[in-house]
Amino acid sequence: MKIISVVGARPNFMKIAPFIKAINDYNQAFFPPNGGIEGGVQHLLVHTGQHYDIRMSQAFFEDLGIPEPDINLEVGSGTHAEQVGRTMIEFEKVLQQEKPDWVVVVGDVNATLACSVTAKKELVKVCHIEAGLRSGDMAMPEEINRLVTDRLADLLLIPDRISGDNLRKEGVLEEKIGFVGNIMIDTLEANRERAAALEILDIINSNIIQHSTFLIPDSHLTPLPPDPLIPLSLRRGGQGERSGYAVITLHRPSNVDREDVLVPLFRFLADEVASTMPLFWPVHPRAQKMMKQFGIWDEAMDNPNLVMLHPIGYLEMLRLNMEARILLTDSGGLQEECTVLGTPCLTMRWNTERPVTLREHGGASVLVGNNVERIKKEFLDTLKMPRNPVRPELWDGKTAERCLEKVLSFKF
Repeated sequence: MKIISVVGARPNFMKIAPFIKAINDYNQAFFPPNGGIEGGVQHLLVHTGQHYDIRMSQAFFEDLGIPEPDINLEVGSGTHAEQVGRTMIEFEKVLQQEKPDWVVVVGDVNATLACSVTAKKELVKVCHIEAGLRSGDMAMPEEINRLVTDRLADLLLIPDRISGDNLRKEGVLEEKIGFVGNIMIDTLEANRERAAALEILDIINSNIIQHSTFLIPDSHLTPLPPDPLIPLSLRRGGQGERSGYAVITLHRPSNVDREDVLVPLFRFLADEVASTMPLFWPVHPRAQKMMKQFGIWDEAMDNPNLVMLHPIGYLEMLRLNMEARILLTDSGGLQEECTVLGTPCLTMRWNTERPVTLREHGGASVLVGNNVERIKKEFLDTLKMPRNPVRPELWDGKTAERCLEKVLSFKF
């Protein structure tokens, strides 16, 4: 059997890594020593190149032990239509040459949609890992990607019971649905110990964005001061004595593209969160661009308790999440990780395709949108909450094995 797996952007990397490992383990267990070339599973990894920021992409491949892609389509940036169109053109050539039995797509990025459509036109079976997620918000490009992919997929592998109910309401046949659990948690469990071994100050020092006053033209002549811009409250306490820190990630256009939204959010973060505890902000390139455009970037860099970081790797982000007192985010994946780690989470969106992560369903997250007053209230309330790790059904670190089993045993 030949399987082509597709990744396009950073959220995909954490989902495909355990699936690749499951294939390798299967081949080694049942078809040694050929590694699946004869009799087992022949696997090809295709990277569409949708995520074109090297720092944001390469670090994840290295952290997660993902092999170099067999094929890189090098689609790059562009509008949604441009990315989808270029991906379909290039992926069609791959399918016609390789003639796989299956195309496995994960998540909800443009590559997921484009490669699903192309595979079905080439009469190749499609498996969608992380199927059935629904936000109900058609203004989200990801929602359209999910709907189209799930309509076309032959095998829909779901992370939770709610996702299965969504598919059944849409008329998906029961034989096509497989409840396997959350493959993201496989990655988390596989990397807990490695992440825990990282020193938080090392993460900050190696990723901090230096203010212009700290830039020295010839570093050989004058070294940078130690721990520049690290808040004294963190520096003095030592690893075991900190009173806590907060972490924020923002990347969605609804939060960063409008001045009347981003500036008030920044004021709250700088004036109220960062005044309460150190706030670490691994800043997305899109957010950084808009902060500069709206005239708040220099203010962020001048705030000694607001620590602006370059985009960081998976292990580094996991380490920060493990010990954060609170996490503010508009990322879907971090909602899931916070649930398992028990990190109180403010989800800066008005809806979520992952309701199992919400406190009302036993998770760690609460929806706060981008309304500053609501965020402030929930922030103050959340600071009083203890960490409460929760493990939804089948979020046990063995999802990838179940995914591969479903593909291998598929008879529909």
